[in-house]
Amino acid sequence: MKRFALLAIALSFAPAAHADLTHKIQSSVQLQVGGAMTTADRIGSTFSISGSGVDTTDSSTANTISTGDITSGIYSPGTIEVTQQTAGNAFSFSQSYTQGDAIPTSEVTTGEVANFGSLQSTAAGTLGTLAGTISPTGEMTVVGGGANTLAIGQFVTELSID
Repeated sequence: MKRFALLAIALSFAPAAHADLTHKIQSSVQLQVGGAMTTADRIGSTFSISGSGVDTTDSSTANTISTGDITSGIYSPGTIEVTQQTAGNAFSFSQSYTQGDAIPTSEVTTGEVANFGSLQSTAAGTLGTLAGTISPTGEMTVVGGGANTLAIGQFVTELSID
């Protein structure tokens, strides 16, 4: 009996064990059909010329390069003539030109695309076989659709002990 009394007294001073247990389960399905989209970016004209051991001219003033002309937003550098400064000496010359897009004369209507140098187009999504279900027991089924669609199934389980 004395042993039981000592055990009862010892247990009364022991800290109580306490733990919160939380368990969460979550399922989700996301289905998306994308719309048609087109972007058009107008590119500008670029002109580059470099050299050594040569003279350049635009046929109007020796050793100069024309500023060129701009018509409807398109730069035209003009005709450039190059002459070696000293016959028999080393020389280098390079020239590049990218013609930019003209400024449109009218607005583009819905469904049409401007005639620009940088285009990106995506067709409208097609539903096709796109589907997603979650059963009462949490079983998930996700089926992909046609072009420009998205199907995502997600199952998350969380266990925390505090």
